[in-house]
Amino acid sequence: MTQIAFIGLGHMGLPMARNLLKAGYPLKVFDLVRSAVDTLAGEGALAADSAADAIDQAQVVISMLPASRHVESLYLGEDGLLNRLAAGTLVIECSTIAPESARKVHAAARERGIALLDAPVSGGTGGAAAGTLTFMVGGDAQTLEKAQPLLAAMGKNIFHAGPDGAGQVAKVCNNQVLAVQMIATAEAMAMGVANGLEPAVLAEIMRQSSGGNWTLEKYNPWPGVMENAPASKGYSGGFMAELMAKDLGLAQETASHNGNSAPMGALALQLYRLLLKQGKGKQDFSVVQQLFV
Repeated sequence: MTQIAFIGLGHMGLPMARNLLKAGYPLKVFDLVRSAVDTLAGEGALAADSAADAIDQAQVVISMLPASRHVESLYLGEDGLLNRLAAGTLVIECSTIAPESARKVHAAARERGIALLDAPVSGGTGGAAAGTLTFMVGGDAQTLEKAQPLLAAMGKNIFHAGPDGAGQVAKVCNNQVLAVQMIATAEAMAMGVANGLEPAVLAEIMRQSSGGNWTLEKYNPWPGVMENAPASKGYSGGFMAELMAKDLGLAQETASHNGNSAPMGALALQLYRLLLKQGKGKQDFSVVQQLFV
């Protein structure tokens, strides 16, 4: 059976790794937070003391890290994992990072005969737990064929976005749309409630009308409208506002790289940065609702 090293057991990585365990894959796991490692060790994974220890004898490496700098630090340089992995190893890098950073890691992997995919995900912590994530994959199509069973154990929808870095481009485009939808929904919810409408009624009217969108279907930002949404749990869990701000920043960088204009994304970025200044970066990104009440 394929030995997998899984590095990065945060809100997304831990349930993703858990689904691989459930599918019967042997895992050796590492995270800087030891309690996360111990949790999966209690469920059948092998605990690693370092990233280098995790990849020992691994045929596949999967990583889920916060940002570009973490990914480059893990894989590149004299002490990076790419210098320790055998040729032919498959690396599935699931973090959301800058497309140019992904291409840099791709190039370094190719020089060493290592097959790498950038495969960021969408679906949030709920999708990670349920195994219904969407994977947006950049890299070689034949490499994706080899990775397909592993991705299918963690997700429901697997798209080949294109060559190296294309998965990251698709991800930042998607998250810019998500952020703008969330802000527009939050603004409209606040306006309707302030003018006497019941929040649940307004949400259903918009959901069934031309204003319908994913946030109204799955993730309403108004507390109490959706029982299991982060908004009804004090904006806890889910996708942190600071990560949305990071992704919106990546979207602006991606747009400027080719001279594209993204004014809606720029405004969304400023609103999420305002939330960070208010100390709400660790709360779910639907906490943007509080800017309008």
